[in-house]
Amino acid sequence: MARIVQKFGGTSVADLDRIRNVAQRVKAEVDNGHQVAVVVSAMSGTTNKLVEWATHIGAVHDAREYDTIVATGEQVTVGLLAIALQNLGVDARSWLGWQVPIHTDDVHGAARIEHIEADRLDQRLSQGQVAVLAGFQGIGPDGRITTLGRGGSDTSAVAIAAALQADRCDIYTDVDGVYTTDPRIAPKARKLDRITFEEMLEMASSGAKVLQTRSVAMAMRHNVNLQVRSSFSDAPGTFVVNEDAIMEQETISGIAYSPDEAKITIVGLPDRPGVAAAVFGQLADHHVNVDMIVQTASSTTRSTDISFSVGRLDVEKSVVIIEEKQKDLEFETVIADPNVSKISVVGTAMRSQPGVAKTMFETLAAKGVNIQVISTSEIKISVLIDAEYTELAVRSLHTAFGLDDE
Repeated sequence: MARIVQKFGGTSVADLDRIRNVAQRVKAEVDNGHQVAVVVSAMSGTTNKLVEWATHIGAVHDAREYDTIVATGEQVTVGLLAIALQNLGVDARSWLGWQVPIHTDDVHGAARIEHIEADRLDQRLSQGQVAVLAGFQGIGPDGRITTLGRGGSDTSAVAIAAALQADRCDIYTDVDGVYTTDPRIAPKARKLDRITFEEMLEMASSGAKVLQTRSVAMAMRHNVNLQVRSSFSDAPGTFVVNEDAIMEQETISGIAYSPDEAKITIVGLPDRPGVAAAVFGQLADHHVNVDMIVQTASSTTRSTDISFSVGRLDVEKSVVIIEEKQKDLEFETVIADPNVSKISVVGTAMRSQPGVAKTMFETLAAKGVNIQVISTSEIKISVLIDAEYTELAVRSLHTAFGLDDE
């Protein structure tokens, strides 16, 4: 007997037929003698509609009331799935975030889980009852409903798996695992049987949409066994594991891309200590997340240019923040380019395999793709390029690193 947490996203519970299909999958695990907790998202499209209502009723609104509104989507789903399971003869009940309770901080709309009181859940699972839990939500220090932000149901599932000391956490999606890249762009992409936490974290942060970044980081921190699999297939999925569970790799694991990027260049900054801190301090104070950074100092004047990337939705906000400080920072101008993409090559093999950067840069050069910004980590190389070359770059790199499924 194992203790399993299953998580089903919005497409998996998009309508009543799909909810019945989910109930059958849950029942199959129960029939195999396992203890099961199920975490579900709102039905596909529901959260978007709730957000639309909240913003239309008032462009400026109380974030606590916003959370009260958008959390209702999961409340509907847990009730429907619990009924579907009961109709199959499975003992099941629904749980909302405040009923568990899942304690979070007070950052409404983007709350972080602080701890989960899992004693009641543990008792019910031990008695053979299936717990159907609302993802994406918790309860703040003031007793108000909080939500975890986009993709928060993945984080809910991993946190519950950690609190329950589950043997496995299965994340069900509309794809059957993690691929070497997006199969819609590279038809020869291969499904991976296994991928390390570090690789998955780098791919998720670089644009891969299969798993949410916070959930991967939490799974790695609490050593939760993750599996990504399809809601519509019985095929095995992709296991996300510790690096020591995989024999030494000889290849790159995947190519990730993020089309939602923008590049900002500050021209003519004084080349003196503290300037970069002033620029990025202002952006941080306004909750703008900066990714890639490159600084170019002039050889003839005591000035420097700084280019960096932000999310495309933050570009206008970032430009306004910087321009407001032009007098203090003494720069010449700010240039924003929203038409860029980030391409990343990811793999733990980089630690022992030289020549990855050489292959990446030569491949892009051969296709006439100009590199604007470069950043690296121990297992990832990322570049910023013109958005129009995104698909060409992904396909070319996928082939160059021998990832094509022949």
